[in-house]
Amino acid sequence: MMPNRRLFGTNGIRGLVNKELTVEMAAAIGSAIGTFFKGGNLVVGYDARTSSPMLANAVISGLIATGCNILFAGMAPTPTLQYTVKDCKADGGVIITASHNPPEYNGIKVLWSDGIEISREQEIEIENIFFDGKLSYAEWNSLGRIKPLPEIIDRYIEAVKRHVDTAKIASKSFHVVVDAANSVASLTIPRLLREIGCKVTTINANIDGTFPGRLPEPRPENLKELSLAVRALGADLGVAFDGDADRSIFVDEQGETHWGDKTFALVAKHFLKENPGEKIVTPVSSSTLIKDVAEAYGGEIVWTKVGSVVVSHTMKALNAKLGGEENGGIFYGPHLAVRDGGMATALILDIMAKEGQPLSKMLEELPKYFIEKGKVECPEQLKDMVLEKLIEKVKGSNLSTIDGVKAWFEDKSSILARPSGTEPLYRLYAEAKTAEKAKKLILEYETIIKDIIDSLKSS
Repeated sequence: MMPNRRLFGTNGIRGLVNKELTVEMAAAIGSAIGTFFKGGNLVVGYDARTSSPMLANAVISGLIATGCNILFAGMAPTPTLQYTVKDCKADGGVIITASHNPPEYNGIKVLWSDGIEISREQEIEIENIFFDGKLSYAEWNSLGRIKPLPEIIDRYIEAVKRHVDTAKIASKSFHVVVDAANSVASLTIPRLLREIGCKVTTINANIDGTFPGRLPEPRPENLKELSLAVRALGADLGVAFDGDADRSIFVDEQGETHWGDKTFALVAKHFLKENPGEKIVTPVSSSTLIKDVAEAYGGEIVWTKVGSVVVSHTMKALNAKLGGEENGGIFYGPHLAVRDGGMATALILDIMAKEGQPLSKMLEELPKYFIEKGKVECPEQLKDMVLEKLIEKVKGSNLSTIDGVKAWFEDKSSILARPSGTEPLYRLYAEAKTAEKAKKLILEYETIIKDIIDSLKSS
């Protein structure tokens, strides 16, 4: 799990429970985090996984041993806990969650005082403390204490409501079907939507860390029940969440599921109408659709490496107010520059209310692209050399090497090839105005990468 002294991956620490991520390790990680913070007040909470209370208790023990005081939030969505850190003026926070991973996984996220996950540089500091064993334990009479945190869900819901026209939404009496993934979205989303005047029907809303309804990754193939429910009930909207409720995927009133690029583009369009000239932050894996919308409505697009932490920190550095990812993550800076499924749902309903149009019609009006994905197996030790050779071969009208290499072509098609951060392979994302062209790009670049790998192996 942790080659080369690494604990943190793309998004926090992740591992198989009691195999890669044990109680002993969680306690030691807690002490490393506490040493990094040098004591202080830290918010701690967790998601609905069966192992989360166990690992939370282990991390808390490690934190208390280093003199940290715990503001204990219990079970709550990640965005609620992130808002709570900022709202409570805590020094930071720790969340036990593996987000969209299957139930046998869990993980640890570390937050800074603004509620945003710590930077890559700060992650390395914690890793060095952990691997070097430089833990700073408190004296017996200076140990940390635990204080329960009440009303965090109330305060979070009120904060989200401040950013939308609740009266306008209420006047439309929208019927929304919520797929809560048997997890923490159940604690906030149905209540938030009812408080802004929506009729709510829930599926997979009973908390169960085995995720019996569906896997916690809200992919279109996992959301057939939601699509059927929206159509059967004649609802206005369906929304599905991942395991910690920071991502949301939407289903329109016709039962069609839309990947995150489209709904993020819709939010960006309406945000730029009201805030022309603003920056829109998004990873290079996002659709050209986002670029088209930004250019059409006077915005400036800022491309980043893949990873929500990178998007958050780029928004923070640039004071940007909107960010998004193709996987359903929307970052609304006026609330907090983090992925927040509840805030995203409120923003979509706000747009539907103000425009007076169904979601399907508004998405239909956006530029259309066909997306294809591919992958090529590649040994870890060859990844960097493959990238060097690939950059030499790619000839596009516009190139980005922020994360792998992405080329945009004159006919509005594009290809992104990037080494996976978690597996020995290259991932490919192609886009074009026709499905045939997107498939052709994938096949073409799969062949190019395979040829490069073969030549490197034989040299």
